[in-house]
Amino acid sequence: MRHLSTILGCAALTMLVAGPGLTAEPEHIRGKASAKRAASAPAPARGESAQQWYSDGARAARAGAELRPSHRKAKNVILFVGDGMGLSTVAAARILEGQLKGRSGEENALSFERFPYLSLSKTYSVDGQTADSAPTMTAMMSGIKTNQGVLGVTQDARYNNCASAKGKGVASLLEVAEALGMSTGIVSTARITHATPAATYAHTPNRDWESDAELSAEAKASGCKDIARQLIEFPYGNGLEVALGGGRSYFLPNTLNDPEDTSSKGRRLDGRNLANEWGSKPASAYVWNKAQFDAINPATTKHLLGLFERSHMEYEADRPLDAGKEPSLAEMTAKSIDILQNRNGNKGYFLMVEGGRVDHAHHAGNASRALVDAIALSDAVRTAQRKSSDEDTLIIVTADHSHTFTIAGYPDRGNNILGKVVTDGALALDSDGKPYTTLGYINGPGYRGPAARPDLTNIDTANVNFLQEAAVPLGSETHAAEDVGVYATGPGAHAFQGVVEQNVVFHVMAQSQRDTSVFFCSLFGGCGQNDRKSSIAPPLLEADLRAGMTKQ
Repeated sequence: MRHLSTILGCAALTMLVAGPGLTAEPEHIRGKASAKRAASAPAPARGESAQQWYSDGARAARAGAELRPSHRKAKNVILFVGDGMGLSTVAAARILEGQLKGRSGEENALSFERFPYLSLSKTYSVDGQTADSAPTMTAMMSGIKTNQGVLGVTQDARYNNCASAKGKGVASLLEVAEALGMSTGIVSTARITHATPAATYAHTPNRDWESDAELSAEAKASGCKDIARQLIEFPYGNGLEVALGGGRSYFLPNTLNDPEDTSSKGRRLDGRNLANEWGSKPASAYVWNKAQFDAINPATTKHLLGLFERSHMEYEADRPLDAGKEPSLAEMTAKSIDILQNRNGNKGYFLMVEGGRVDHAHHAGNASRALVDAIALSDAVRTAQRKSSDEDTLIIVTADHSHTFTIAGYPDRGNNILGKVVTDGALALDSDGKPYTTLGYINGPGYRGPAARPDLTNIDTANVNFLQEAAVPLGSETHAAEDVGVYATGPGAHAFQGVVEQNVVFHVMAQSQRDTSVFFCSLFGGCGQNDRKSSIAPPLLEADLRAGMTKQ
C-alpha cells in the first residue's frame, strides 16, 4: 500500500506537469454565492427525509434479492424500440415526464424503467464504430451483426450492390413467427419502410430502396425488390396482420394524388397502388386517418394497414395539429394487440413497436420533441402491459443506438429540464457571463458560432422549437456509439444480464417464445437433451426458411 505522503506527492507533481492551461478545478462548482446560500437556505420541502431514503432503498434491495426468474416459455413477444433513445434521453424524458405531472421530476420513472431485468447493449456494426439503424435493427431481428446501410442480409452483401446480396438474406424473427403460424405486426411513427420497421420483413443491400423510384439501375437489372413491395408481397404464413405508421407515398403510384396532401402524389413508378392491394384482400383494411382507424373492429379485421402520413408521422408534440389527424403510438399499440390476440388462436404473436421520431428530433437538435416522443413510447409500453400478462408475454424495450445528447451543468433539483441551468437559486453563467442550458448536443444544427455564444437570458429555451446548442456545426446531429439500455419483463426476461452484443436481443426472444424456441433448437441444437442438428449451418437464411415452408 502506498503511503498518504506518496499519493499527495504524486498529486502535486501531476498538477505541476499539467501546466498553467490545465489548472485543477473543484469536482463540483457551485454558484458564486453558493456558500452563503447553502448555509442559510434549507433543503426544498418535498416530503422526503433521510429515514424515507433509507427505508425506500432497503425495500428496493430486498425486492431485488427476492426476485425469481420465470422459466416458463412466452406465448407472445413485444419488442419496443426507441430509435436513438440513449441513456441520456431516457434520463431527461424521465425528468420531463415527472415535471409535466407537477413534480420535481428526478424521482420519476418511465414505465419500462420499472422492469425487473436490465442489460446494456453494444451497438457497433460490422464495419462501423457508430452504427445506423439498419445494421442495429438487423442484429436485433436476425441474430447477426452486419454492415452499415443494409437490411436483413449478412456482412457478405455489399452496400448498394443488389447482385452481392443474392442468397445473403437472413430470416427475421417476425418471418419465422409468421411461418410458424403466429400473428405478427409492426408499428412505427416513422415510415414503415424506414430502416427499423423494415428490418423485420425486408432484405436489401440499401436501406433507402423504399419504393421502386429509389432502386438503382443495377438493382432493377439484378431483380431486387423495393421495401414497400416486400411488405405487400410478404411470403410467409398469411402475411403480417398489422402494419401501422407513415410512408404512404412509397405505396402509391406517382399518378395518384395523396388523400390528405392533395397537391402531392405518390412515388411509385410501376403504377401499382400497394395500399389498395393490401385492402382488397378478404377481411383486410387500409386506413390513412384517425377516423378510419378508430372505426376498425379488431374482431372482424384480419389484416390492417395504416399509413397516416406521406412520409414520417407527426411528432407527438405536433400530432394534435395534423390535418388528417393521427392515432397516438399508444393507440396504435392497443389496436394492434387487439387484432393480434383475436387472430392468433393459441399460437401467440410477435409485435414490434418503434418510437421512430425520437431519432429525428435529435438529428434536428430539438430536445423538446425528442423527449416528448420518448414519453409517448413509455405510454405505449404501459398500454401493452395493461393489455397483456407477465405470465405469458415477454416485453423488451431498447434502442438501436444513441445520440450525442448531453445533460450537464449543476442545475438545482427540480430545475426545468428544458430550461437554463439554475444553481443554488441563481442563473448559472459561463466564463463570458452568459447563461446556458442543461441539455445540449456535441454536434448538430444548434451550433451558434463562430462568434461568441448568444445571450440566452431572455430566450425561452423550453419552447418546443428551440434548438439546443451544439459544439460542432453539422446540418444534422449524429448518432453516438455508447451502449444503450435493454429493459425486459416476462418469461425469459432474466436472460438479460450484464453487457451484451446487440444481436443477443434476437436470441433472447427466439429462445424465450415457446414455438420459436423449439424451431431453432431443432435446427441448430444447443438446447439440452436430445439435440438433433439439421444440415443447415446458422444463421437461418431466408432461402432456407422459404424452402422449409415449401416442404410443409
